[in-house]
Amino acid sequence: MRTVHEVSELTGVSIRTLQYYDKVGLLCPAARSDAGYRLYDEGDLARLQQILLFRELEFSLKDIRDITQSPGFDRTRALQQQLKLLELKRDHIDGLIELAREMLSMGKKASAFGAFDTSKLDEYAAQAKASWGTTPEWKEYERKSAGRSKEDSATMGEELMQLFVPFGRMAADGVSPQSEEAVAQARLIQQFISEHFYACSDEVFAQLGKAYGAGGDFTYNINSVAGQGAAEFAAQAVEAFVQGA
Repeated sequence: MRTVHEVSELTGVSIRTLQYYDKVGLLCPAARSDAGYRLYDEGDLARLQQILLFRELEFSLKDIRDITQSPGFDRTRALQQQLKLLELKRDHIDGLIELAREMLSMGKKASAFGAFDTSKLDEYAAQAKASWGTTPEWKEYERKSAGRSKEDSATMGEELMQLFVPFGRMAADGVSPQSEEAVAQARLIQQFISEHFYACSDEVFAQLGKAYGAGGDFTYNINSVAGQGAAEFAAQAVEAFVQGA
């Protein structure tokens, strides 16, 4: 067993932070001494490592607590997903380093902004969070979808995708994603999600909007149904809607 001072020296995490983690129920020590001092065992240290990995990936303390305390939490699977996220983050940083070197040595053209793209990292992080199934939105989705047949679920999914079709037309016609028409269509999508899947707050909708245009499965599926550019247009329309909400 280690005292809070020993854990702080071993990990580099301040005593104040460890005390706060205990206070909010994120990392409660296995035991306390007769004098009431915190005592941490090897299991606590393993949990602290996982917490620090999540923090490196910029997860909020609330998300970390919800994830790690979920009854269905699988530590091995979470580590595998954390590893993938860290690899994506490393690739992103490597790209930035290479860009900086090229700018320094050769003078990279101002149009080279691909190294700043975090879409793959953002999308995988969103998918990982959803797969842990700890958010209220995911739980509500599971509850609402529990009684649906595969046919009903497929039909509902198709109805949702059809709501993106107007975005394809707007994109082709040169309509602004910030227009009243585009923002109203984004509102319809948020309402549909809230009614049929889960309570889609503006914060959650903003995250979805980013995923729509991130270049992954969301983007491909939306553009396949609504036309090329519809997903990217949707992302901008959602952003305009949320900012004006």
